[in-house]
Amino acid sequence: MKLGKVEFCHFLQLIALFLCFSGMSQAELSRSGSKPYFQSGRSRTKRSWVWNQFFVLEEYMGSDPLYVGKLHSDVDKGDGSIKYILSGEGASSIFIIDENTGDIHATKRLDREEQAYYTLRAQALDRLTNKPVEPESEFVIKIQDINDNEPRFLDGPYTAGVPEMSPVGTSVVQVTATDADDPTYGNSARVVYSILQGQPYFSVEPKTGVIKTALPNMDREAKDQYLLVIQAKDMVGQNGGLSGTTSVTVTLTDVNDNPPRFPRRSYQYNVPESLPVASVVARIKAADADIGANAEMDYKIVDGDGLGIFKIAVDKDTQEGIITIQKDLDFEAKTSYTLRIEAANKDADPRFLSLGPFSDTTTVKIIVEDVDEPPVFSAPLYPMEVSEATQVGNIIGTVAAHDPDSSNSPVRYSIDRNTDLERYFNIDANSGVITTAKSLDRETNAVHNITVLAMESQNPSQVGRGYVAITILDINDNAPEFAMDYETTVCENAQPGQVIQKVSAVDKDEPANGHQFYFSLTTDATNNHNFSLKDNKDNTASILTRRNGFRRQEQSVYYLPIFIVDSGSPSLSSTNTLTIRVCDCDADGVAQTCNAEAYVLPAGLSTGALIAILACVLTLLVLILLIVTMRRRKKEPLIFDEERDIRENIVRYDDEGGGEEDTEAFDMAALRNLNVMRDTKTRRDVTPEIQFLSRPTFKSIPDNVIFREFIWERLKEADVDPCAPPYDSLQTYAFEGNGSVAESLSSLDSISSNSDQNYDYLSDWGPRFKRLADMYGTGQESLYS
Repeated sequence: MKLGKVEFCHFLQLIALFLCFSGMSQAELSRSGSKPYFQSGRSRTKRSWVWNQFFVLEEYMGSDPLYVGKLHSDVDKGDGSIKYILSGEGASSIFIIDENTGDIHATKRLDREEQAYYTLRAQALDRLTNKPVEPESEFVIKIQDINDNEPRFLDGPYTAGVPEMSPVGTSVVQVTATDADDPTYGNSARVVYSILQGQPYFSVEPKTGVIKTALPNMDREAKDQYLLVIQAKDMVGQNGGLSGTTSVTVTLTDVNDNPPRFPRRSYQYNVPESLPVASVVARIKAADADIGANAEMDYKIVDGDGLGIFKIAVDKDTQEGIITIQKDLDFEAKTSYTLRIEAANKDADPRFLSLGPFSDTTTVKIIVEDVDEPPVFSAPLYPMEVSEATQVGNIIGTVAAHDPDSSNSPVRYSIDRNTDLERYFNIDANSGVITTAKSLDRETNAVHNITVLAMESQNPSQVGRGYVAITILDINDNAPEFAMDYETTVCENAQPGQVIQKVSAVDKDEPANGHQFYFSLTTDATNNHNFSLKDNKDNTASILTRRNGFRRQEQSVYYLPIFIVDSGSPSLSSTNTLTIRVCDCDADGVAQTCNAEAYVLPAGLSTGALIAILACVLTLLVLILLIVTMRRRKKEPLIFDEERDIRENIVRYDDEGGGEEDTEAFDMAALRNLNVMRDTKTRRDVTPEIQFLSRPTFKSIPDNVIFREFIWERLKEADVDPCAPPYDSLQTYAFEGNGSVAESLSSLDSISSNSDQNYDYLSDWGPRFKRLADMYGTGQESLYS
């Protein structure tokens, strides 16, 4: 059988180890001067055990137990009287001993990486007495290592990053492999590193496992990621050593080594002239191969004729340059603009400035397109002034607007009536002249803000708006008047020259130099002997008494007319009345009572008391009148003819009568007088639907005729009765027919076969008697059959 290189090397190692340690595999006994050992029954010379360590190779694969060593005592004469026993770790389970010879064998395959040594105890016993002939002694069995474990990368696989364009020898990452074999014995655990994949870009230090760059100027934009395979091999990398591998992913991180570049040298955009201010005109972007912060850039307009019209800013999310309008465009003024725009990185890396400038420029041409624009007013606001005394139709001012387009279409003007709801102003549609349409009043509205609309004649949808502020100038058209309704008091014991009231005036007008009012008494009141007026020259006046001895019983109230004149041109005046009441005052001049009734009614009845008495009298009179009226109404009959006082009731549908004995609701005597002729009365509230003929005098006729005439009579009375309700009602009559003086209306006899009565005529009386016709008509037999 052939052996490979690896198996042959392992076999040689096993033989060398076995030869080296074969001389150390037996335990020798020697004498020493230690304590004596006494065995019961006799004495002997003391002896002791001297042990050496036992060694055994791990991973033994043989079928027979592996020989470890031999125990022997000098007491043992080879006659079989001594037996050997083991105890401790692995005794009996892993290690066994021949009790006769002391040979120790390992029965199981041993692994040093699981347990490097075992501690056991050995003892020699007398076979007969089973007593120790030597003291128990401890020894160690060490497991001899072999190279049976490959290096392992416990932290793999690895990921690492290194900046692009790094110089050769830049450290990337360190990898570490561990070997479970014994590092103190041989080279089984001595590892060296090598790179299997990733050359020539990277290298690895054999002893430390540090990975470094091996090529300069590695460009992320060309390739940004590399996959490396690193090998770790024990036995110092020699043949026959075991090895393990791991992967390392190296990513090149970005640096700012690429300047921005515009894809095109020029751009052109068309925009309408009506585009509002702050609108976006265009978006341009310079390409930068870098990423992240290294690709951030700034844009600016470095040259061109649109520096004040346009501006550019960067979109931080897309790194685009956004061109916007700063001022209104006008096709008629300028049809195109040219801008030179520069893009530059915010933060350039000084290491790569030698590669060239980290900026680029391009040209942007903006073409302004003509659009149909609304008319434009010559001023944003037209301030105007007009006197409130101006006549209707007078000119206030003029507004002007023009079509900014090249067609220069004529413009027509109008006023936005939402801003002039009262229609105070008009405007000439062609000239833009604003005139008054109604009288103006500054005190009602001092300023009118109106909007004037200018429309193109050729395109009325194009409407421009102008704003006009019309200020109404004041004239003196309002007379002064009291600032409030003044009412004052004067004490009965007031002294001459005493000020009892101070009055002031107001004026709705607003003169430029302020108000100046002049106060005086009217001509009629100038010579009165009671009060005088003093103008204080500060738009106020004081009212003074001229005498003393005011008495309420003589005159309780005085009305003093005061004449007020303003300083306008022309001046206006008004007369205002001051009410002065005479009051009884205390010693401090405080009014106590100002009523004069106390002197007029010395008996003590006040005006309130008299009013209460009069109210009571009137209430009694009204009650008396009501009582008299109600009594008169009770005496009046419901029917004008007393002879025709036939009582009728509107009864409930669920009310059952009491028969012949129920005479409370009806006048039985009146029902029995059937042959009394009554005058027909015309009902005033309705027009009778049927014109009735006068009823002939009753004669001695059959009962059915009596019933028919009786019901006919009551029907006419109900229709023409002015006191009857103007709606259908149920009329109930206490007429019994045969069996009583008035005979009977009972239907009990009507349904008998011997009855000769015929009520078919009820069908001709209308819907009011439909139910009776159904009950008493010819069809009754079928109803009750």
